[in-house]
Amino acid sequence: MGAYIIRRLLLMIPTVFGIMAISFLITQFAPGGPVEQALANLSGQNVSMTERITGSGSGDLGVNQTNGDSKTGYRGSQGLPPELVARIEKQFGFDKPPLERFGTMLWSYLRFDFGESYYRDISVIDLIKEKMPVSISLGLWMTLIAYGISIPLGIAKAVRDGSRFDVWTSTIIIVGYAVPGFLVAIALVVLFAGGSFWSIFPLRGLTSPGWATFPWWRQILDYFWHLVLPIIAMGLGAFATTTLLTKNSFLDEIGKQYVTTARAKGLTEHRVLYGHVFRNAMMLIIASFPGAFIGVFFSGSLLIETIFSLDGLGLLGFEAVTTRDYPVVFATLYIFSLLGLVIGLISDLAYMWVDPRLDFEGRSA
Repeated sequence: MGAYIIRRLLLMIPTVFGIMAISFLITQFAPGGPVEQALANLSGQNVSMTERITGSGSGDLGVNQTNGDSKTGYRGSQGLPPELVARIEKQFGFDKPPLERFGTMLWSYLRFDFGESYYRDISVIDLIKEKMPVSISLGLWMTLIAYGISIPLGIAKAVRDGSRFDVWTSTIIIVGYAVPGFLVAIALVVLFAGGSFWSIFPLRGLTSPGWATFPWWRQILDYFWHLVLPIIAMGLGAFATTTLLTKNSFLDEIGKQYVTTARAKGLTEHRVLYGHVFRNAMMLIIASFPGAFIGVFFSGSLLIETIFSLDGLGLLGFEAVTTRDYPVVFATLYIFSLLGLVIGLISDLAYMWVDPRLDFEGRSA
C-alpha cells in the first residue's frame, strides 16, 4: 500500500506538468492577452487603466496617436512609442521568452508563490484565501447533504424497485434533474428572497452585517440560513444523479448469484444488503466522488455564486479568464489540478476501506 501511494504521488508530477504546459501553450495563441488589452486601453486614452498599469500620470506616457511606425506585433499598439510598449511588456513579464517564463512560473508554483494579480493590488494566494470560504461552504455542504440523502434514498428505491414509492420518487428526481440549477436559483430568489413574494432568506453573502458581534449560536444559524437557497439550487442535479446511480448499482448487485446464495443460507435481508451487497455496490459511488466534488467546488458554482451574490472561486476563475489575469488563471488551475489528483488518490484508498479484498500492489504491478 505504501509503495502504491508513493507511485501515485510521483505520478502527479508529470500530470500537473502536462496540464500546466498545455494551458500555458494555449494562452500563447489566445488573442486579447493582458499586453494587448493594456495597449488597447492606452490607445483609447483610458487614463485610469493607464495609470494603474504604468504607475504614472497620463502626461508621462509619451503617447503619440499619430505615430503609425511602431514595429510591435500587438494589435492596439499603433501610435504608441516602442519604449512604452516594451515597458508594458516588462510590467506583465512578457519581455522574456515563453520557455523562460514557463520555467519561472513552475519554479514559483513549486514553492506556492503565485505572484500578484495583474489587475488587483493583492497577491494571488491572498485573493484565493479571500474567496475560499464561499467555495468551501458551497462545495462541502452540498456534497455532504447530497450524498447523505441520495445514498439512503437510492438503497430504499433499489429494495422497493417497482413500488409506488419508487415510481413517485423517480418522477420527482427526474423532474428536479431536468430543471437547470440557475432556473431553480432564480425561482427561489423570486419566491423566498424578497423577489416578488416572501422575504424569508437572505440574498447576499454568507453572513449578515454585524455577524462578528452575534452570539456563537446565532452566528451558526445565520451562516446556515444564508446557505439554504444556494445549496438547494445546486443540489438538485447532483442529488438526482447520485440517487439513481446508487439505485442502479444496488439493483445490479442484488441480482447476482452470491446474493441468492446468501439468502439461501438463511441470512436476513439486512445482513445480505449491508454485509454483502453494500461494499460492492458502493464502488461506483466512490468512483464518482472526485469528479462530483471538484465540479461542485469550482465550475459548478459559477452561476449560483452570481445569482446569490457569493464571491467565490468559481466567479473568480471566470473573471480571471475573461480579463486574461493569467496569474489568477494558472494559480487556480494549479491548485484545482492538485486537489483533483489528491482526491482521486483518497478515492482509491476509500475503495480498500469499502472492500478490503482490493489489492493495489497487485493491480499496479
